[in-house]
Amino acid sequence: MTSTNWAGNLSYSASDLFEPTSVDELREMVAATPRIRAIGSRHSFNRIADTTAVQVTTAGIPLDIEIDDSARTVTVGAGARYGEFVEQLDRAGWALHNLASLPHISVAGAIATGTHGSGDRNGCLSTEVAAIELVTADGGILTLGRGDPDFNGAVVSLGTLGVVARVTLDIEPAFEVRQDVVENLSWDALTGNLHAITASAYSVSIFTHWGDHGATQVWLKRRSDDPSPAGDFFGASPAELQRHPLPGAPAGNTTTQLGVPGPWWDRLPHFKLRFTPSNGEELQSEYLVPRRHGVAAIEAVRALAPLIRPHLFVSELRTIAADDLWLSPSSGEDCLGIHFTWKLHVPEVEALLPVIDQALSPFSARPHWGKIFDTDPARIGELYPRLPHFRALADRLDPGGKFRNGFVDHWVFGV
Repeated sequence: MTSTNWAGNLSYSASDLFEPTSVDELREMVAATPRIRAIGSRHSFNRIADTTAVQVTTAGIPLDIEIDDSARTVTVGAGARYGEFVEQLDRAGWALHNLASLPHISVAGAIATGTHGSGDRNGCLSTEVAAIELVTADGGILTLGRGDPDFNGAVVSLGTLGVVARVTLDIEPAFEVRQDVVENLSWDALTGNLHAITASAYSVSIFTHWGDHGATQVWLKRRSDDPSPAGDFFGASPAELQRHPLPGAPAGNTTTQLGVPGPWWDRLPHFKLRFTPSNGEELQSEYLVPRRHGVAAIEAVRALAPLIRPHLFVSELRTIAADDLWLSPSSGEDCLGIHFTWKLHVPEVEALLPVIDQALSPFSARPHWGKIFDTDPARIGELYPRLPHFRALADRLDPGGKFRNGFVDHWVFGV
C-alpha cells in the first residue's frame, strides 16, 4: 500500500493502513500489531507519520462531540478535523482560543506537533488540551489531564507514546473577529517596530518575499471587543480589495477581510472552511526563535534572500506565546515563527535547509516538527531541556518501541 502526503512531495512506505470505526476496534488493532504509526490529515511535509509497518487513521471513529459548559471544555474524537466541529461549538456559544491557517487539519496531528496560529498572547493549539486519551502499546487506555505528572510530556508527543483516541480542549465564550489587511510595510518599519506590530491585534500574520520592499501584506485579526484600528499603520497602506497571501492569486477562498466582522472560526484561519485545499505542489519549513531574538533572526534570513527567493512562494512571520509542554517548539519562550512556503524544488530546497538552520542557530531556532528541516540531532537535544525526560516517558509507556519510526529515532532518540 502506497499513499502520499498532502503536498505530494513524499510517498509513505507503510505496508497497510488500518481504518478502525470505533475506539474498541482501534484498541484491538494496536494490541495485535507489532509496529504501528498514527497518521492524521497528511499535512506534514516530512516522514513524521511514515513507517515501513502499519499506519492507522482515527478519522473513521465518530466525533462524539461533548460540550461541558461548567468545565468549559469540548471533547472530540482525535481524528476530527477542526472544521468538523467549530460551527457546532459556536452555535452552543463557545469558541477555541485560536486556529491554524487551515481549519482542515486534524486535532491529533496538530497537537502532536505543536502546530499554532498567531498572536502574542496565544499559545500553540496544544495549549488548548485539558485532557488526552491514549491507546497504549498493549491496547489499554491511558487518560492524562492537565496537572498529571506525565501530561506536559504527552501532549506534543510526535506520536511516540500511543495512538490518541479522544481529546478534551479548553473553550471560551464565542467571539467575533474583524480582519484587515495592510500592504507594503517597509523593512525599517517592520524591524524598528516588530513588537508593536505583533501586539497590534489579537492575531497578526506578516507576509514577505524577502525582497527590498519589506512585507507585502500584514493580516490583522482583531476581536470585536478590541479597539478598532485607527490612523496610520507604520506607513503601510490599507488594502482596498480582498487579498491572497500570494500576490495576484485569486482571493475567493481566503477568509473575509476589509474589516467585516464574523465568527471566530471564519476569521482566525486564513482560508475558508468551505474551501478544502487540494494537493498543493509546495513544501513548507518553519523555525521558531525566541521573540527577543526576532529582529536579529529576520535580518539573518534577509541576508540569505538571493538564495531563498528563487525557490519561495511566500514567507509568513507569526508570534506564539510560551508554554510548558516538553517538546513544544514554543516551550519556555515567547516565539516568533519564520515560515517558508516553498515551490516544489525538492533538491534545491533540501540544499538550503542546513544553510538556513546554520543562520538561525545562534538564535536557538527550533524547527516545526511537521515541516521539512535539517537540524543536527545533537542541537535538537540542546534546544529541548526536557528531552531526556520525554525519552524516559516513551521508554516507560512503549518499552518495545511499537510507535516509533525512523523520524523519531533520528531526531528524538538519537538512533
